[in-house]
Amino acid sequence: MDGTLFETDTLLLSVHERIFTTLREEGLYEGPNPPVEKLLGCLGMLLEDIWKIVMPGSSDAARERADVLMLQYELEGLAAGEGTLYPHVETTLRELKARGRKLFVASNGLEAYVKGVAEYRGIAGLFDGLYSAGEYKTASKVELVARLLEDHNIKTAWMIGDRSSDVEAGKNNGLQVVGCAYAVYGKQEELRGADVLIRDFRELLEL
Repeated sequence: MDGTLFETDTLLLSVHERIFTTLREEGLYEGPNPPVEKLLGCLGMLLEDIWKIVMPGSSDAARERADVLMLQYELEGLAAGEGTLYPHVETTLRELKARGRKLFVASNGLEAYVKGVAEYRGIAGLFDGLYSAGEYKTASKVELVARLLEDHNIKTAWMIGDRSSDVEAGKNNGLQVVGCAYAVYGKQEELRGADVLIRDFRELLEL
């Protein structure tokens, strides 16, 4: 979802500010806000790992509260119309669906967030499944994608994503991997091992 379909910084900039304002007010965090670039650079990771990087040395209580606040403020932002899909995502997904392709999301995010983005941005109905680590309690995206493939008896598929976890999940499940080089959250070397790189979501139609 993040960095592949959804341009997360269009939502997260305001969410980031609100999270740390609230944590500071509640006495769970001191000092200036961490750079939002640090949070954006962690997208695609499991939440428990994100906060250890963004707030090193923070308490368990602070990290747990940050989880709650992040989801709350993300859903409030989405409901208020914040956050956009990457260019051509919706039209491309609709065309793929019209061609009879089965479409799925596999995300390390929370269930309510992943489903919330899809619902609020009007693309939920295009997917045969929205899989998240938050819903299935998986320890890695490799495990999440394996579950998805098994649930739907899928023998061949393409994994499309922007992070090393996507490449790993695809390769470890025997899939072709398309790396989204247009995403800005990860580093280009994260896509090493992908079978092909795209710089525009519409390229999927040709592939």
